[in-house]
Amino acid sequence: MAYPTFAPPYVQPEEAVAQLRERGFAVLQPHDTAAWAGVALTELQQLAPDWDDLPPDEHLKDGGRYRRRRHACFIADGTQITQAPARAHWQPLEYNALHGGMQRWFAPMQAATLAQPAWQRLVQAVAGVAQQALATQPERWFIEAHQFRIDTAGGIGRPTPEGAHRDGVDLVAVFMVGRHGIKGGETRIFEAARPAGQRFTLTDPWSLLLLDDARMVHETTPIQPLHEGGWRDTLVLTCRRGTFLGDDG
Repeated sequence: MAYPTFAPPYVQPEEAVAQLRERGFAVLQPHDTAAWAGVALTELQQLAPDWDDLPPDEHLKDGGRYRRRRHACFIADGTQITQAPARAHWQPLEYNALHGGMQRWFAPMQAATLAQPAWQRLVQAVAGVAQQALATQPERWFIEAHQFRIDTAGGIGRPTPEGAHRDGVDLVAVFMVGRHGIKGGETRIFEAARPAGQRFTLTDPWSLLLLDDARMVHETTPIQPLHEGGWRDTLVLTCRRGTFLGDDG
């Protein structure tokens, strides 16, 4: 049985900055994501097995056991990328009504993952597009990285249990790492200032959604199993100028 999906509105890598400025989002297909990051697509694909070893997210307030994740933080200063000390992930209630106000400590990303050249280039590319599209002067970018696996062992997995939301940062980058044995998982983005939106499904590994978080609200619909063992893997990088969220004082 076929399950209809809406195709992503892909743009060319050289159009990503203009698209972010004009529409608040840009979507790249896999080989363009690789070109944009300056790596071979095979190098990105070699990162995917790391998602098979994510520990459970112990902070889900809906009582679910469908999410696994790891977390790491970085600071980008020009072309220099420095890993920051481990820290709790924190969001205010105004951005995350379900999990806001909590100090959430997650398992760290593995050193072997962070040491791969493709990983460093991804972080540099995300910081670079934030600088080009959203800044008027050189900025230090404070980056949080989240590896997610949403599974369907309990019947339904919720990629965004908090619903449609903003993250309280400047830029959000969502990489589709892979999906297996599922239906659903539709991406929905809306303009925060007016009732205009778009829906599509990221299916191809290493396709990429870039979002201006100040302008766009986003969510992903629940996933359901097509057969036992279905899952959806993503990498989310967020960029915020000046400080990590929660360090504003």
